[in-house]
Amino acid sequence: MADFIQKTTVKTAQRTLAAQIEDVAAFDAIVASVLTTNPFGCVGYITAGVTHPAVEKTREGYVTKIVYQDTEAKTVGNDSSKFDTIAGFTAGAAALLGSTALAQAHGGTGIRDYGNETYSATLKCHDPNGELYFVTFSRESVSLTSYSDDAIRTKVETWADTVPALA
Repeated sequence: MADFIQKTTVKTAQRTLAAQIEDVAAFDAIVASVLTTNPFGCVGYITAGVTHPAVEKTREGYVTKIVYQDTEAKTVGNDSSKFDTIAGFTAGAAALLGSTALAQAHGGTGIRDYGNETYSATLKCHDPNGELYFVTFSRESVSLTSYSDDAIRTKVETWADTVPALA
């Protein structure tokens, strides 16, 4: 019987942040800076007749958290909703807070729980060496996945070292 022979070594690396990213605006600024400045030196490519940019956002998700408190500031309920865009996240949070029916159903007043809201965005990057890899940002960490060349990790790590929020 034939054996499987390893052809590539795919790696994953993660940086846990010292403090979570402050808010959705700071988070968006970090992700947008990678998309606009391409700090990893990625290059565009064509696959299956489709032209792709050097760095592209492939997925994002934003979860708003609402805590409902009674008149004595006792938590009487909570709510959360996930959105695929920051615009949806912002509008959704406002809609949840503005819903009298939800507040009445919970028996309290809705308050944003900013510290427990979550954000994530995944960027696909095409290295000049031909590798496709992914950089995923969350409030608590940055993950690098599907790479094999250690020079890629070095580029991402060197850039992250220059971003105070990613310490």
